[in-house]
Amino acid sequence: MRLRIFRGASLAEAMGAIRTELGPEALILSTRRGAGFTEITAALEPPETAPDLPHAPPPPAPAPPTTAPDRWLWHGAPPALLPSLRAGTALDRLLRFTTTGFAAPLLLAGPPGAGKTLTAVRLATRLVLAGQTPMLISTDGQRAGATEQLLAFSRLLGLGVVAAAHPTALQRALAHRADAAPVLIDTPGIDARDPEQIGHIAGLARLAGATLALVLPAGLDPADSAEIAAAFAAAGAEQLIITRLDHARRLGGVLAAAAAGLALTEAGISASAAEGLVPLTPELLAARLHAWPEPTPPMIPRT
Repeated sequence: MRLRIFRGASLAEAMGAIRTELGPEALILSTRRGAGFTEITAALEPPETAPDLPHAPPPPAPAPPTTAPDRWLWHGAPPALLPSLRAGTALDRLLRFTTTGFAAPLLLAGPPGAGKTLTAVRLATRLVLAGQTPMLISTDGQRAGATEQLLAFSRLLGLGVVAAAHPTALQRALAHRADAAPVLIDTPGIDARDPEQIGHIAGLARLAGATLALVLPAGLDPADSAEIAAAFAAAGAEQLIITRLDHARRLGGVLAAAAAGLALTEAGISASAAEGLVPLTPELLAARLHAWPEPTPPMIPRT
């Protein structure tokens, strides 16, 4: 409490001084009059202040809004395609699609175990059912029994297989090609990162005047698929055949390989030799991409 004594020639003068200095909230405690003056003792209560309290912790940050899972991230789509895919751009505007033709020999190449031999058999089956007699050539002289495997399938179709493990043998085999007969050339599995191996395949394609098609299984890591497809595209590959589409859930590898510039042509969708290979259209790929499963909780092992 602040105490002050005010003097004035009159009561009014002393009160005016109090109001000027202490304001209307001042308390009058005592008044004393003397000869020619008035003395007033006044006080002013200090303003109330809030008690000191410990600082409260800041309120928790609001939780981020929940969003639906991103289909394209789940698939592992390449970053370059993500904005267009999320915007709903049609696949045939982002990727190339074409049909398989046999005006030129078709040379099937790819990594080991990609399904090249089975793809050759399936294409041969399609041609036989359409009334054509394709020529089957195996250039795989590295894998034991490779030609025999192709021959076992081809016998069911009433076809023979020409073994041509050397470029000269391939050239001689093609010299016996019937006019306009479709030609399917099976090749050994290669490492696309090996310049010598990829150069050998490119040389075979040039020698045969063939369309080079990369056979690649679905479900591979997108980065690996992109590297393999880019190496084959640099070697002259034009087409992309996807196998095991029926077994793969995440198709980022397919998108990444196609983004390298190869044209999607065929897709393996079942184990059937006659019906297991179908044209890979934008509609088929879109249906597979949009049929992604809802996320499921992790399995907890029983103890």
